[in-house]
Amino acid sequence: MKPQHGVWFFAFTAIILVTLLFLARHSFYLMLAAATGNAIFFIMYGFREQAAKQEEILRGQGSNLSDFSKLMYLEVLDASFSFDGVLGAFAFTTSIPLIFLGNGIGALVVRQLTIKGIEKVSQYKWLKNGAMTSIGFLGFFMILKSFGVYIPEYLPTLITIGLVGLTFWSSHQLLKKNGVVFETK
Repeated sequence: MKPQHGVWFFAFTAIILVTLLFLARHSFYLMLAAATGNAIFFIMYGFREQAAKQEEILRGQGSNLSDFSKLMYLEVLDASFSFDGVLGAFAFTTSIPLIFLGNGIGALVVRQLTIKGIEKVSQYKWLKNGAMTSIGFLGFFMILKSFGVYIPEYLPTLITIGLVGLTFWSSHQLLKKNGVVFETK
């Protein structure tokens, strides 16, 4: 997260939590779930910040890391994305078993991206925004379902595919416009 956005993000998150707790006052378990989810998010945010600092320290040491150290780093990266991250949290539904399946697939995707070259994927300017927005929609749908609002199972899937597809296509068009050449092997 960019430092200049941190204060507003946390303030906005706190307001959302208070609003959800007020709306869920009829159900103790719903309030507990909202508060627990918020606490887990902030704990994971702290872990990610600490991991980012450690990564900078490791990168400062250059490529003199052993292969075992690199493998362990990759495993930790897989685990962190599987639990909470852009690709690992990427889910197509509000069904918990399918979300777990999506997290497993996300871990495999992270491994492939790391092996094949994350630099190529990071050139897609808006792809991360599309993934994060679709995760936001998924969270919104889950909140609505917890209040008893019917959401068809296909709707989150269509929105996710649509948003990610649109941002991928837009990013690809921008790269083509800027003359970026893609190598195929």
